[in-house]
Amino acid sequence: MVPGVVFGGDVDPIAIQIPFNELFKKLKAGRFKSTLWNLKVEGQEDVRVICRDVQRDVVKDLPTHFDLMRLRRTTKINLFIPVEFVGEDVAPGIKKGGMLSVVRPEVELVVTAGDIPEKLVVDISELQIGDTVTISSIDLPNGTKPTIDRDFVIANIAAPAGLAASDDEEEGEAEEAAEE
Repeated sequence: MVPGVVFGGDVDPIAIQIPFNELFKKLKAGRFKSTLWNLKVEGQEDVRVICRDVQRDVVKDLPTHFDLMRLRRTTKINLFIPVEFVGEDVAPGIKKGGMLSVVRPEVELVVTAGDIPEKLVVDISELQIGDTVTISSIDLPNGTKPTIDRDFVIANIAAPAGLAASDDEEEGEAEEAAEE
């Protein structure tokens, strides 16, 4: 069993234990710290919690203790939400040889605990080489906003190195021909 503590929500902290195998599976699955869990403790009412920290053994890197924070449905929290790209197979920029360059595979958002989005979906089916996707071009779910105030880049369609070099050479040859 791995010991833990549940705190917050104007209620006294309580000590809990979770079977090591269960905790280890959840940690290996990923997104443990950005998932909202429904916690059922005998003798207590069910609460929604989010992991705030997992202490690990220095040598073995196995969990030794964890901290869970109680949340109300209206609580605002910062979470990293993964970004999924769709339309890659039909994007004209990619068909011409461009490559999807992902700058941010996940975005930190301020979200309401009751409405945490599983992922942000970005449609890139219309993008050409050189086009970029910024946070303002994504439809964010209601009640969410980015933690960064500026309009930052999430991904772009980059020209392949060979295409960029051949374009430069052609321009140079065209300029030489014009000079003659």
